[in-house]
Amino acid sequence: MAHTVRDKNKLLNRIRRIRGQVASIERALEEEHECWELLQTIAACRGAINGLMGEVIEGHIRYHVVDPDSKPTSKQAIAAQQLMDVVKTYLK
Repeated sequence: MAHTVRDKNKLLNRIRRIRGQVASIERALEEEHECWELLQTIAACRGAINGLMGEVIEGHIRYHVVDPDSKPTSKQAIAAQQLMDVVKTYLK
């Protein structure tokens, strides 16, 4: 089973929160909110999208790049974990 199917509900919940944040950006523009409020909402939305991206990338690496049944101490598993750590740091 693919990780996106397994984690479907969790991923959909993230998407729904992101949709709400994007709608909030639209409302802020329509209601002419202060620019700092708009910037803060955009930053929150970007963080949520980056979190979603990180989660999907991690699942892809764990289930499609490295054999999920491999030993966690194998060179490939260690390298995959290092890559995921770098990606998560980059997306913060």
